[in-house]
Amino acid sequence: MSSTQPELSYSSTSRRFDNDNHNEEEGKKTIPSQELPDHEGGAQFYDDNSSQENMLAGVAKVEALQAVWGPTSKWFLFVGIGLSAYIYSLDGVTTWQYLSYATSSVLKHSVSGTISTANAIIIAVGKPLMAKLADVVGRAETFVIVTVLYVVGYIVIATANDVNQIAGGQVLYSFGYTGLQMLQQIVIADMTNLRWRGLVTGLVSAPFIINNFVSAEIAEGVLPNWRWGYAMFAILVPVALAPIIVTLFWAQWKAKKMDHYKASPNAAKPWARVITDAALEMDLAGLILIAASLALILLPLGLAPAAKGQWHNASMIAMVTIGAVLFPLMLIYEWKVPKRPVVPMRWLKRGPILGACIIGFLDFVSFYLQYTYLYSYVYVTQNWSYRDLTYYSATQSLALTIFGICGGIIMYFTRRFKWMLFAGLCVRLIGCGLMLKARSATGNTAELVMCQVLQGLGGGFAAISIQVSAQAAVAHVDVATVTAMVLLITEVGNSAGSAAATQIWASHMPAALAKHVPTTNATLLADLYGSITQIALFPQDDPIRMGAITAYQSVMFKLVLGALIVAIFPPIFCIFLTKDIKLTRAQNAVDAKDLAGNPTGEDREFEDTRTPSERNLETSQRV
Repeated sequence: MSSTQPELSYSSTSRRFDNDNHNEEEGKKTIPSQELPDHEGGAQFYDDNSSQENMLAGVAKVEALQAVWGPTSKWFLFVGIGLSAYIYSLDGVTTWQYLSYATSSVLKHSVSGTISTANAIIIAVGKPLMAKLADVVGRAETFVIVTVLYVVGYIVIATANDVNQIAGGQVLYSFGYTGLQMLQQIVIADMTNLRWRGLVTGLVSAPFIINNFVSAEIAEGVLPNWRWGYAMFAILVPVALAPIIVTLFWAQWKAKKMDHYKASPNAAKPWARVITDAALEMDLAGLILIAASLALILLPLGLAPAAKGQWHNASMIAMVTIGAVLFPLMLIYEWKVPKRPVVPMRWLKRGPILGACIIGFLDFVSFYLQYTYLYSYVYVTQNWSYRDLTYYSATQSLALTIFGICGGIIMYFTRRFKWMLFAGLCVRLIGCGLMLKARSATGNTAELVMCQVLQGLGGGFAAISIQVSAQAAVAHVDVATVTAMVLLITEVGNSAGSAAATQIWASHMPAALAKHVPTTNATLLADLYGSITQIALFPQDDPIRMGAITAYQSVMFKLVLGALIVAIFPPIFCIFLTKDIKLTRAQNAVDAKDLAGNPTGEDREFEDTRTPSERNLETSQRV
C-alpha cells in the first residue's frame, strides 16, 4: 500500500547539485583532486571533483542532454513530467484502498497491516537504491524498469488467489512506486532557492487535489471488483509514463548522434566494477542492514498474534532477537564503516537536522497508527457509498496538499517557518485528539471529516517546513545526503506506525468481536475478523453488525489514543531543536550562496564546519 500523503519534498538523493559547472571551458585551471579527510568513522563530505572523474553512465547521459534540449523538446519533457506526477498521485490515492478488499477476499484482512509495514520498509530503503540505479544505467532506462515493476506487480495482485501472492505483488509494486517517486525528484531537483522551495514543493503535489475527486469516481465504478482496480493501473501506468520515456530516449539518441556524450572513465570499466562502485556509493550494505533489522523487528508485531503459540512461537522469537541484534550493529556500521553512509551520524549533532528526523518519524508513526485501518473502520461503521468512502479517506491528503501550498506562500512572504511548523504540529495534535470523540458511538460524520481536515491543515504546514529546515542546515554539496536521510527516517516512521497498528488490531479485535457480537459461532466470528465485506453483508440495524461496529469503535479508540500520545512530542522537539532560519535567495544557510554558487551577501545562519580543502573541492570546477 502506498502512502496516501502527498510527497511534499522533491530532492534527488544521489545526483550532483552544482549545475553551473557543466559547461566549463577547456584550459581553465582546476584545483587538483585530493582525498577528503575522514569525518566520524569514515563518513566523508561529498567530493564533487571526484564525482566528475568517476561519473557514472547515467549522469553522463543527463549532462549530454543539456545540449540538445530545445523549446519543443522541453515542452514534451514537461508534459512527460506532468503525466508521471499525475499518475503517481492518482495511484497513491486510489489503489491503496483496494488492499482491504483484496485481503478480505481471502479472509486475511488483518494481514493488510503487515503488508503495509513491509511496503513502507521497501519504499524507505528503495529510494537511494532507485536513485543510484538512475545514475548507473540512465534516467530513461530506469523509467522503463520502474514501469515493468509497476505492471508486473499489479498483474500479480490482480490475479492473486491467496495472501502470499498479494504480498508478493505488493513488494514488486513498492519498488516501482518508490522508484517513480525518486525519478520525479531527480528530474525536478535543484531548481529552487530557500525562499521559493516551500512554495514549489507544495505546487508539485497539486495533482493530489483533483485526483482525490477522480479517485472517488473510479472507486465508485470499480469496487467491489478490486481485481480490475489493480489491472487498470497496469494499463494506465505505462501509457502515462510513455511520453517521458520516449522523450528521454530521443534526447539520448540525439545527443549521441551529435557526439555530446562526455568520455567517462566508467565507460571503460567492466560492469561488475561499475556495480560494485555504485553499491559502495549508495551504501547498499547499510540499506540491507536497515531493511533487515526493521523487518525482523516490526513484521512479527503483525504476524505473532496469528502464529501458533503467538509470541511463544520459535520463529517470532528468532526474528525479534536477530532484529534486535542487527539494529545496533547497523548503527555501529553506519557510524564507523561506509565512506558515504545512508545515515551520516555527524548530521544528527546539528539541531535542525535531528529535529527534522525526529519530527518526521514521530509524525508518520502517529499518522499511520490511526490511518492503517481507518478505511476499514469507516467501511464497517458507516453506511456510505464507495464514492463517499473514498472522499472521506482522501480528505486529509487533500487538506494536506492545499495547506501545503498555503504554507509555502506564507514561507515566501514571511521568510520564516519555525513557528508555522510549530502551529501546524499543534493543529495536527488537536485534530488527532478530537478523533477520540469522533470515532465513538456519539460521533457523527461532520466530526469525522473535521478531524481529517485539521490533521491535513497541520500536516501541510509541517511537511514543507521539515525538509527546508534540514536542507538549510547544510552546504549545497550535502543537500542530497541530508535529504535522503530525513526521507528514510521519516518513512521508517511509516513502517513503525503500521506495525504498531497491526499489532494492536490483531491482538484486540478478535476478543472485541467475541465480546460485542451476540453469537458463539466461532466460524462466524472468524469470518467477521477476516473480512470487512462479510460484516457489511449484515444491515446496519442487525445485532451482528451493531456488535461489530462496537468492537471496531473500541479497537479504534486504542489506535487513536496511541496516535494522540505520539503526536504530543513533535511540537516539543520543534521548540528545542528547530532553528528560526531566515529564508533568503541563498541555496542554504551555511555558505550563503545562490543556486549558481555565487555569494548572496546574506548572513550565514550556521557555521560551515568543512575544512578549507573541502570547500575548495566543492568550488574547484567553478574556478
